[in-house]
Amino acid sequence: MTGPASGRKIYTSAGKALDGLLFDGMTIAAGGFGLCGIPELLIDALVESGVRNLTIAANNCGVDHFGLGKLLDTRQIRKMIASYVGENAEFMRQYLAGELEIEFNPQGTLAERMRAGGAGIPGFYTKTGVGTVIAEGKEHKQFDGETYILERGLVADLAIVKAWKADETGNAVFRKTARNFNPPAAMCGKVCVLEVEEIVPTGSLDPDHIHLPGIYVHRLIQGPHEKRIEKRTVRQRENA
Repeated sequence: MTGPASGRKIYTSAGKALDGLLFDGMTIAAGGFGLCGIPELLIDALVESGVRNLTIAANNCGVDHFGLGKLLDTRQIRKMIASYVGENAEFMRQYLAGELEIEFNPQGTLAERMRAGGAGIPGFYTKTGVGTVIAEGKEHKQFDGETYILERGLVADLAIVKAWKADETGNAVFRKTARNFNPPAAMCGKVCVLEVEEIVPTGSLDPDHIHLPGIYVHRLIQGPHEKRIEKRTVRQRENA
């Protein structure tokens, strides 16, 4: 296994940070929402690794040919645990053709499943999804005259997440909405690999501003990122 270049957690590349962690059939939790706050470098390293039959837990699957969508192109994903299929034609095509298994979760339920798994909570009851296909095959229970369904906490073999900056021990800060699914995804991984735009010295971040404590982060990389706009809408220029 390739060790870190400097410090206990810092690796020189995404490929090296994933070395020794990947195996066919594994479950991976990925942070991000649309293309906001996605671990682009780690996704590229997954593509290059050739690991297959993956179960990916993420809000969505990127867009065509970018983000997690790259893993659809290479047919490395067997199952998606997700909330949203839109904006990705290949995602929809594979699902409708029966080539890809999907376990649909409401967004809040998916986030709580990740958080619960990271907190050691095996399951929780929620009203969300009662009376829909989401509830099929799940335990139903009455609380105060209301029906709830049991959802299981999610524990992944690996979590890949993206932050704005982190110190050398992995204490991380997310910028605005890039926080999204990243903290709960990081929590639920048996191993968490974090990519950031900037690594700063330990002690330079205000403890009150830390969004993800470094105790959840096992490996850390820094690198360049392509910040795409998922769907740009502009107003037509009015005639003068």
